[in-house]
Amino acid sequence: MEGGRWKANAERATLAFKTVIMRDYKKLDVWKKAHLTYLFIKKDIVPRLPKEERFELTAQLNRAALSIPLNIVEGCGRFTDKDFAHFLDTALGSTNEVDYCCFVALELNYITDEKYELVNNLINEVRAMLISFLKFLRKD
Repeated sequence: MEGGRWKANAERATLAFKTVIMRDYKKLDVWKKAHLTYLFIKKDIVPRLPKEERFELTAQLNRAALSIPLNIVEGCGRFTDKDFAHFLDTALGSTNEVDYCCFVALELNYITDEKYELVNNLINEVRAMLISFLKFLRKD
């Protein structure tokens, strides 16, 4: 009896270890795109926002943009697809926040149409990738 319990625990530990190994966030295309999007926002969008926005729009945009790749990374550390999907859902919500913050920046003439088009394309790519990944994880 004791040997059977040990074997079951060893199998669960092996499965958990394989799951963590399989979810190396740096190998995920969605994380790569989210990371590039964050860097673009940090380097090319945020510096164009006026100082008086630093506690409102700038802070919110920074938090939301960073939240996307961070939630993908955190989800990679979870053991089940359901838990992973929860973090991808959160990343998707942050993607929508970033989308709106950038739209507001355009409307307030803080960024040019060209910058907005570039960031909007990145955001839409991340959104589409997250939705596809979520559909894959929830296929059953």
